[in-house]
Amino acid sequence: MIIQAFLRWVETAKATDRARAASALARAYCAKDGDRIDRHAADMAMTFLLDDPSPKVRLALAEALASARDAPRPIILSLAEDQPEIAFAVATRSPVLSDDDLIDLAARGTPELRAFIASRRTVSRTVAAAIGEIGGVPEVVILLENSSADLSRRTLKRLADRHGDVCTVRNMLLEREDLPADARQVLVEHVGTALNGTAFLQAVVGTERLQRVARQACETAAIDMAGEVADVDIKALIAELRVTGRLTPALLVNALCHGRIDFFAAAIVDLTDVGEKRVRSILSDGRTQALQALFESGGLGREIGALFAEAILIWRRERRQGSHLPAASIAAVLVHRLRQTPDSSGLSECVEKLAIAEQRRFARDYAQLAARQAA
Repeated sequence: MIIQAFLRWVETAKATDRARAASALARAYCAKDGDRIDRHAADMAMTFLLDDPSPKVRLALAEALASARDAPRPIILSLAEDQPEIAFAVATRSPVLSDDDLIDLAARGTPELRAFIASRRTVSRTVAAAIGEIGGVPEVVILLENSSADLSRRTLKRLADRHGDVCTVRNMLLEREDLPADARQVLVEHVGTALNGTAFLQAVVGTERLQRVARQACETAAIDMAGEVADVDIKALIAELRVTGRLTPALLVNALCHGRIDFFAAAIVDLTDVGEKRVRSILSDGRTQALQALFESGGLGREIGALFAEAILIWRRERRQGSHLPAASIAAVLVHRLRQTPDSSGLSECVEKLAIAEQRRFARDYAQLAARQAA
């Protein structure tokens, strides 16, 4: 009888009064002693209020039900798809909404609704993946700002693929310690693209030189990452480099000179049909002919294979002697070898530049050490 009287009263009451009544009804429904009222009738009354022409009424209903675990699910779902100011309360707080509900809402909802979902106190891995797949930049930024959002490696990679060209997203991703290496490489590529597209730098440096600098920077970043990541990340990094065309002989010889043998071995496995154990065995103990045959099976060519075999032999000799030959020394040995034989592989310039760059870095380190000792 109380609910029936309420529905008759609603027909003539002012919007402000209806909003207060809607809030009171919803709170009574969710109260511990809510059994005192006819819950079915109250449910029908709240469902009726979903069509109230005043947003104030629906907002009052949403705010009263937002945190309630016993709130009727159909009403919560309807409020979540209402106007943004109404949807905000339930989309950000309601415990009634399951992961499946949130994914469906994100898929068919507005950017504002996805932003509300991304800012929830807890965002599961599956919900975060859904927003990462379809969300625009504002929603992604909110998701990345949410420390309670569970972002998988795959989702982080997808965010890098979709929005890595946006400086804000790129910076937020690069600051994450859990960012996988392949995603980081994607972001490095975006940085290189951004540099190439800068009109000022093109005018000052020149387009061709700028492209070369950006390419070398991307390769250097890949080599640096290769020395720090786990095996699973190395494989993903190599796959990304291959897709983007960065897995070049120049990159591989750079990796060899820097002693990134795990990265180099994984790259050879990726390029050939030879198993990982066999590749590592050949790299560790194989004869020169076996090394060259391995490299040539990956399509590297005879001259490049011979150069790589030489680098492997140098690395192997120094490892057995227990010394750590700097990259500049390995590159210098390779430069000397290339000068003695005709080179049509195009690697001579690359190796020589690498040797010079490493020698300059070694000189800087030496100068800093000498300055500290003299102080």
